[in-house]
Amino acid sequence: MLKGLTIGRHSVPFPLIQGGMGVRISGHRLAGHVALNGGIGIIAAAGLALGNEAYDGGNFFEADRQGLLDELRKAYEIAPQGVIGVNCMVAVKNYDEVVRTACEGGAKLIISGAGLPMSLPGLTANFPDVALVPIVSSIKAAELIARKWHKAFQRLPDAVVVEDPDTAGGHLGEKLERIGTGDYDQYETVRGVKNYFKNQWNLQIPIIAAGGIWDRQDLQYALAQGSDGVQMGTRFVVTEECDADDAFKQAYLNCSQDDIGLIMSPAGLPGRAISKNIEQVRQRDVDLDVYCPSGCLKKCAYQTERERFCIVHALDRAQKGDTETGLVFCGSNAWKADKITTVKEIFEELFPQDERAAV
Repeated sequence: MLKGLTIGRHSVPFPLIQGGMGVRISGHRLAGHVALNGGIGIIAAAGLALGNEAYDGGNFFEADRQGLLDELRKAYEIAPQGVIGVNCMVAVKNYDEVVRTACEGGAKLIISGAGLPMSLPGLTANFPDVALVPIVSSIKAAELIARKWHKAFQRLPDAVVVEDPDTAGGHLGEKLERIGTGDYDQYETVRGVKNYFKNQWNLQIPIIAAGGIWDRQDLQYALAQGSDGVQMGTRFVVTEECDADDAFKQAYLNCSQDDIGLIMSPAGLPGRAISKNIEQVRQRDVDLDVYCPSGCLKKCAYQTERERFCIVHALDRAQKGDTETGLVFCGSNAWKADKITTVKEIFEELFPQDERAAV
Protein backbone atom coordinates (compact mmCIF):
# COMPACT_ATOMS: atom_id res chain seq x y z
CA MET A 1 0.00 0.00 0.00
CA LEU A 2 1.17 3.51 -0.81
CA LYS A 3 2.46 5.54 2.12
CA GLY A 4 2.61 9.29 2.28
CA LEU A 5 5.46 11.34 3.69
CA THR A 6 5.62 13.26 6.95
CA ILE A 7 8.53 15.58 7.65
CA GLY A 8 8.31 17.33 11.00
CA ARG A 9 4.76 18.64 11.31
CA HIS A 10 4.02 18.55 7.59
CA SER A 11 2.48 15.65 5.67
CA VAL A 12 1.80 15.01 1.99
CA PRO A 13 -0.02 12.11 0.30
CA PHE A 14 2.93 11.00 -1.83
CA PRO A 15 6.55 10.25 -0.81
CA LEU A 16 8.09 12.69 -3.25
CA ILE A 17 10.09 15.89 -2.88
CA GLN A 18 10.74 17.93 -6.00
CA GLY A 19 14.42 18.79 -6.14
CA GLY A 20 15.57 22.38 -5.78
CA MET A 21 17.15 23.60 -9.02
CA GLY A 22 18.80 26.98 -8.77
CA VAL A 23 18.46 30.24 -10.64
CA ARG A 24 14.73 29.83 -11.26
CA ILE A 25 14.59 26.36 -12.78
CA SER A 26 12.41 25.39 -9.82
CA GLY A 27 10.55 28.56 -9.01
CA HIS A 28 6.98 29.20 -7.96
CA ARG A 29 5.25 27.48 -10.89
CA LEU A 30 6.99 24.14 -10.54
CA ALA A 31 7.00 24.10 -6.74
CA GLY A 32 3.38 25.22 -6.57
CA HIS A 33 2.12 22.55 -8.95
CA VAL A 34 4.12 19.77 -7.28
CA ALA A 35 2.56 20.78 -3.96
CA LEU A 36 -0.87 21.00 -5.59
CA ASN A 37 -0.51 17.41 -6.79
CA GLY A 38 0.41 16.01 -3.39
CA GLY A 39 4.20 16.19 -3.23
CA ILE A 40 6.56 18.62 -1.53
CA GLY A 41 7.38 21.54 -3.83
CA ILE A 42 10.77 23.19 -3.47
CA ILE A 43 11.83 26.67 -4.54
CA ALA A 44 15.59 26.98 -5.03
CA ALA A 45 16.76 30.19 -3.39
CA ALA A 46 19.99 30.58 -5.37
CA GLY A 47 20.09 33.41 -7.88
CA LEU A 48 16.51 34.63 -7.56
CA ALA A 49 17.68 38.24 -7.70
CA LEU A 50 18.41 37.95 -11.41
CA GLY A 51 14.79 37.37 -12.30
CA ASN A 52 13.30 39.90 -9.93
CA GLU A 53 12.15 43.35 -11.05
CA ALA A 54 13.76 44.87 -7.97
CA TYR A 55 17.25 44.02 -9.29
CA ASP A 56 19.07 47.05 -10.70
CA GLY A 57 22.47 45.47 -11.26
CA GLY A 58 23.90 46.64 -7.97
CA ASN A 59 21.56 45.37 -5.27
CA PHE A 60 21.89 41.61 -5.66
CA PHE A 61 21.25 40.63 -2.04
CA GLU A 62 18.28 42.94 -1.53
CA ALA A 63 16.68 41.72 -4.76
CA ASP A 64 17.50 38.13 -3.81
CA ARG A 65 15.49 38.50 -0.62
CA GLN A 66 12.56 40.09 -2.44
CA GLY A 67 12.72 37.45 -5.14
CA LEU A 68 12.39 34.65 -2.60
CA LEU A 69 9.42 36.29 -0.87
CA ASP A 70 7.74 36.79 -4.25
CA GLU A 71 8.30 33.17 -5.33
CA LEU A 72 6.89 31.81 -2.08
CA ARG A 73 3.83 34.04 -2.30
CA LYS A 74 3.13 33.00 -5.89
CA ALA A 75 3.66 29.31 -5.10
CA TYR A 76 1.09 29.45 -2.30
CA GLU A 77 -1.34 31.15 -4.67
CA ILE A 78 -1.16 27.95 -6.74
CA ALA A 79 -1.30 25.56 -3.76
CA PRO A 80 -2.68 27.40 -0.70
CA GLN A 81 -2.75 24.25 1.42
CA GLY A 82 0.38 22.68 -0.06
CA VAL A 83 3.71 21.88 1.53
CA ILE A 84 6.30 24.17 -0.02
CA GLY A 85 9.90 24.47 1.07
CA VAL A 86 13.10 26.22 0.06
CA ASN A 87 16.47 24.81 -0.92
CA CYS A 88 19.19 26.98 0.63
CA MET A 89 22.84 26.58 -0.39
CA VAL A 90 25.37 26.86 2.42
CA ALA A 91 27.89 28.12 -0.17
CA VAL A 92 26.20 31.51 -0.71
CA LYS A 93 27.30 34.60 1.21
CA ASN A 94 23.77 35.53 2.25
CA TYR A 95 22.93 32.06 3.54
CA ASP A 96 21.77 33.30 6.94
CA GLU A 97 19.45 35.90 5.43
CA VAL A 98 18.12 33.45 2.83
CA VAL A 99 17.16 30.95 5.53
CA ARG A 100 15.45 33.58 7.66
CA THR A 101 13.66 35.02 4.62
CA ALA A 102 12.42 31.58 3.64
CA CYS A 103 10.93 31.15 7.10
CA GLU A 104 9.37 34.61 7.06
CA GLY A 105 7.87 33.88 3.65
CA GLY A 106 6.09 30.77 4.86
CA ALA A 107 8.40 27.92 3.87
CA LYS A 108 7.36 24.77 5.69
CA LEU A 109 10.76 23.15 5.39
CA ILE A 110 14.35 24.11 4.61
CA ILE A 111 16.49 21.71 2.60
CA SER A 112 20.14 22.65 2.81
CA GLY A 113 23.31 21.41 1.11
CA ALA A 114 26.33 22.61 -0.92
CA GLY A 115 28.20 22.47 2.37
CA LEU A 116 27.26 21.26 5.84
CA PRO A 117 24.42 23.37 7.34
CA MET A 118 25.84 23.47 10.84
CA SER A 119 24.13 26.72 11.85
CA LEU A 120 20.69 25.97 10.43
CA PRO A 121 18.77 25.32 13.70
CA GLY A 122 19.98 28.59 15.17
CA LEU A 123 18.83 30.54 12.13
CA THR A 124 15.34 29.03 12.36
CA ALA A 125 14.95 29.14 16.14
CA ASN A 126 12.03 31.59 15.93
CA PHE A 127 10.20 29.30 13.51
CA PRO A 128 9.83 25.96 15.32
CA ASP A 129 7.29 24.60 12.82
CA VAL A 130 9.78 24.80 9.94
CA ALA A 131 11.21 21.34 9.29
CA LEU A 132 14.99 21.10 8.78
CA VAL A 133 16.41 18.71 6.20
CA PRO A 134 20.16 18.54 5.49
CA ILE A 135 21.56 17.01 2.31
CA VAL A 136 24.41 14.52 2.77
CA SER A 137 26.26 11.96 0.70
CA SER A 138 27.79 10.02 3.60
CA ILE A 139 26.96 8.63 7.02
CA LYS A 140 29.86 10.65 8.44
CA ALA A 141 28.31 13.93 7.27
CA ALA A 142 24.99 12.98 8.88
CA GLU A 143 26.78 12.18 12.13
CA LEU A 144 28.66 15.50 12.15
CA ILE A 145 25.45 17.46 11.59
CA ALA A 146 23.49 15.55 14.22
CA ARG A 147 26.15 15.95 16.91
CA LYS A 148 26.59 19.66 16.21
CA TRP A 149 22.85 20.37 16.10
CA HIS A 150 22.18 18.44 19.29
CA LYS A 151 25.03 19.98 21.25
CA ALA A 152 24.54 23.57 20.13
CA PHE A 153 20.79 23.74 19.56
CA GLN A 154 19.18 20.67 21.19
CA ARG A 155 17.76 19.88 17.76
CA LEU A 156 18.04 17.00 15.30
CA PRO A 157 17.05 16.82 11.62
CA ASP A 158 13.41 16.21 10.72
CA ALA A 159 14.56 14.22 7.67
CA VAL A 160 17.76 13.70 5.70
CA VAL A 161 18.26 13.71 1.94
CA VAL A 162 20.95 11.28 0.78
CA GLU A 163 22.26 12.52 -2.57
CA ASP A 164 23.99 10.14 -4.96
CA PRO A 165 26.94 12.03 -6.50
CA ASP A 166 27.11 9.47 -9.32
CA THR A 167 23.68 10.46 -10.67
CA ALA A 168 22.47 13.76 -9.17
CA GLY A 169 22.46 17.03 -11.07
CA GLY A 170 23.91 20.41 -10.21
CA HIS A 171 26.48 20.91 -7.46
CA LEU A 172 27.62 17.67 -5.83
CA GLY A 173 28.85 17.10 -2.31
CA GLU A 174 31.79 14.87 -3.18
CA LYS A 175 35.32 15.30 -4.49
CA LEU A 176 35.58 15.10 -8.26
CA GLU A 177 37.96 12.16 -8.25
CA ARG A 178 35.56 10.08 -6.17
CA ILE A 179 32.59 10.46 -8.48
CA GLY A 180 31.85 7.67 -10.93
CA THR A 181 34.37 5.20 -9.50
CA GLY A 182 31.70 2.62 -8.71
CA ASP A 183 32.59 2.67 -5.02
CA TYR A 184 29.56 4.64 -3.85
CA ASP A 185 26.45 2.72 -2.80
CA GLN A 186 23.56 5.13 -2.33
CA TYR A 187 21.19 2.73 -0.65
CA GLU A 188 23.82 1.38 1.70
CA THR A 189 24.24 5.02 2.73
CA VAL A 190 20.46 5.47 3.05
CA ARG A 191 20.22 2.46 5.33
CA GLY A 192 23.32 3.50 7.27
CA VAL A 193 21.95 6.99 7.95
CA LYS A 194 18.61 5.54 9.00
CA ASN A 195 20.27 3.08 11.38
CA TYR A 196 22.48 5.80 12.82
CA PHE A 197 19.53 7.95 13.88
CA LYS A 198 17.61 4.94 15.15
CA ASN A 199 20.47 3.43 17.15
CA GLN A 200 22.26 6.57 18.31
CA TRP A 201 19.30 8.87 18.92
CA ASN A 202 16.30 6.52 19.09
CA LEU A 203 14.86 8.58 16.26
CA GLN A 204 13.00 7.38 13.20
CA ILE A 205 13.04 10.15 10.61
CA PRO A 206 12.44 9.93 6.86
CA ILE A 207 15.55 9.28 4.81
CA ILE A 208 15.08 10.48 1.24
CA ALA A 209 16.97 9.15 -1.79
CA ALA A 210 18.06 11.78 -4.32
CA GLY A 211 19.75 11.34 -7.67
CA GLY A 212 18.88 9.14 -10.62
CA ILE A 213 15.15 8.86 -9.86
CA TRP A 214 13.31 9.04 -13.18
CA ASP A 215 10.32 6.70 -13.32
CA ARG A 216 8.06 4.44 -11.28
CA GLN A 217 10.57 1.61 -11.37
CA ASP A 218 13.24 3.86 -9.84
CA LEU A 219 10.78 5.02 -7.19
CA GLN A 220 9.76 1.49 -6.25
CA TYR A 221 13.37 0.36 -6.10
CA ALA A 222 14.29 3.26 -3.81
CA LEU A 223 11.44 2.46 -1.44
CA ALA A 224 12.28 -1.25 -1.48
CA GLN A 225 15.88 -0.45 -0.58
CA GLY A 226 14.89 1.43 2.57
CA SER A 227 14.19 4.98 1.46
CA ASP A 228 11.10 6.66 2.89
CA GLY A 229 10.71 8.81 -0.20
CA VAL A 230 12.56 10.22 -3.18
CA GLN A 231 13.74 13.60 -4.34
CA MET A 232 13.28 14.10 -8.08
CA GLY A 233 14.57 17.12 -9.96
CA THR A 234 15.63 16.39 -13.54
CA ARG A 235 12.37 14.70 -14.53
CA PHE A 236 10.38 17.82 -13.62
CA VAL A 237 12.40 20.08 -15.92
CA VAL A 238 10.60 18.72 -18.97
CA THR A 239 7.17 19.81 -17.75
CA GLU A 240 4.96 22.67 -18.84
CA GLU A 241 5.11 24.04 -15.31
CA CYS A 242 8.91 24.19 -14.99
CA ASP A 243 10.02 27.81 -14.68
CA ALA A 244 12.80 27.53 -17.27
CA ASP A 245 12.61 28.82 -20.85
CA ASP A 246 11.45 26.35 -23.49
CA ALA A 247 14.97 26.31 -24.97
CA PHE A 248 16.32 25.01 -21.66
CA LYS A 249 13.80 22.17 -21.73
CA GLN A 250 14.67 21.49 -25.37
CA ALA A 251 18.32 21.04 -24.37
CA TYR A 252 17.21 18.07 -22.27
CA LEU A 253 15.16 16.67 -25.14
CA ASN A 254 18.12 17.02 -27.53
CA CYS A 255 20.94 15.72 -25.34
CA SER A 256 22.48 12.29 -25.51
CA GLN A 257 23.95 10.32 -22.64
CA ASP A 258 27.44 11.28 -23.83
CA ASP A 259 26.57 14.99 -23.64
CA ILE A 260 26.20 14.82 -19.85
CA GLY A 261 29.37 15.18 -17.82
CA LEU A 262 31.10 16.63 -14.80
CA ILE A 263 32.36 20.20 -14.59
CA MET A 264 34.20 22.10 -11.88
CA SER A 265 32.19 25.00 -10.57
CA PRO A 266 33.97 28.21 -9.56
CA ALA A 267 32.38 27.51 -6.18
CA GLY A 268 34.96 24.76 -5.75
CA LEU A 269 32.44 21.96 -6.11
CA PRO A 270 31.99 19.49 -8.97
CA GLY A 271 28.70 19.62 -10.81
CA ARG A 272 26.82 17.59 -13.40
CA ALA A 273 25.61 19.36 -16.53
CA ILE A 274 25.17 19.12 -20.26
CA SER A 275 28.87 19.78 -20.64
CA LYS A 276 29.49 19.79 -24.40
CA ASN A 277 29.40 23.63 -24.47
CA ILE A 278 31.50 24.27 -21.38
CA GLU A 279 34.21 26.07 -23.39
CA GLN A 280 31.61 28.46 -24.83
CA VAL A 281 30.35 29.11 -21.29
CA ARG A 282 33.86 30.01 -20.18
CA GLN A 283 34.61 32.15 -23.21
CA ARG A 284 31.39 34.13 -22.80
CA ASP A 285 32.54 35.47 -19.44
CA VAL A 286 36.32 35.47 -19.72
CA ASP A 287 36.60 36.83 -23.25
CA LEU A 288 34.05 39.55 -22.62
CA ASP A 289 35.86 40.34 -19.36
CA VAL A 290 32.66 40.06 -17.34
CA TYR A 291 33.20 41.50 -13.87
CA CYS A 292 31.71 39.61 -10.93
CA PRO A 293 28.43 41.51 -10.57
CA SER A 294 27.03 39.99 -7.41
CA GLY A 295 29.66 38.45 -5.13
CA CYS A 296 27.09 35.79 -4.32
CA LEU A 297 29.39 32.93 -3.25
CA LYS A 298 31.56 32.58 -0.15
CA LYS A 299 34.21 30.93 -2.32
CA CYS A 300 34.42 31.70 -6.03
CA ALA A 301 37.38 31.21 -8.38
CA TYR A 302 35.84 33.58 -10.90
CA GLN A 303 35.43 36.39 -8.41
CA THR A 304 39.01 36.13 -7.12
CA GLU A 305 41.03 34.73 -10.04
CA ARG A 306 38.74 35.15 -13.08
CA GLU A 307 38.87 31.35 -13.49
CA ARG A 308 36.18 29.30 -15.25
CA PHE A 309 33.04 31.48 -15.45
CA CYS A 310 30.50 33.41 -13.38
CA ILE A 311 28.24 30.56 -12.44
CA VAL A 312 25.15 32.50 -11.38
CA HIS A 313 25.09 34.37 -14.68
CA ALA A 314 25.93 31.26 -16.70
CA LEU A 315 22.94 29.51 -15.11
CA ASP A 316 20.79 32.61 -15.58
CA ARG A 317 21.59 32.74 -19.30
CA ALA A 318 20.56 29.12 -19.71
CA GLN A 319 17.35 29.60 -17.72
CA LYS A 320 16.41 32.45 -20.05
CA GLY A 321 17.03 30.32 -23.13
CA ASP A 322 20.68 30.88 -24.07
CA THR A 323 21.83 27.26 -24.10
CA GLU A 324 24.86 28.08 -26.25
CA THR A 325 26.77 30.10 -23.65
CA GLY A 326 24.61 29.24 -20.64
CA LEU A 327 25.24 26.37 -18.21
CA VAL A 328 22.56 23.67 -18.23
CA PHE A 329 22.72 21.64 -15.02
CA CYS A 330 21.07 18.21 -15.13
CA GLY A 331 21.05 14.78 -13.57
CA SER A 332 22.55 11.72 -15.23
CA ASN A 333 19.18 10.67 -16.69
CA ALA A 334 18.35 13.89 -18.55
CA TRP A 335 18.97 12.06 -21.84
CA LYS A 336 15.87 9.95 -21.15
CA ALA A 337 13.62 12.99 -21.68
CA ASP A 338 11.63 12.54 -24.89
CA LYS A 339 8.64 14.85 -24.47
CA ILE A 340 7.22 17.77 -22.54
CA THR A 341 4.64 16.56 -20.07
CA THR A 342 2.88 17.98 -17.00
CA VAL A 343 3.44 17.65 -13.28
CA LYS A 344 0.05 15.96 -12.95
CA GLU A 345 0.95 13.35 -15.57
CA ILE A 346 4.19 12.52 -13.77
CA PHE A 347 2.31 11.99 -10.51
CA GLU A 348 -0.22 9.78 -12.28
CA GLU A 349 2.58 7.63 -13.66
CA LEU A 350 4.47 7.38 -10.38
CA PHE A 351 1.40 6.86 -8.20
CA PRO A 352 -1.36 5.02 -10.10
CA GLN A 353 -4.96 5.64 -9.13
CA ASP A 354 -5.50 2.12 -7.79
CA GLU A 355 -2.88 2.81 -5.13
CA ARG A 356 -4.28 6.17 -4.15
CA ALA A 357 -7.36 4.71 -2.48
CA ALA A 358 -5.10 3.67 0.39
CA VAL A 359 -3.90 7.22 1.03
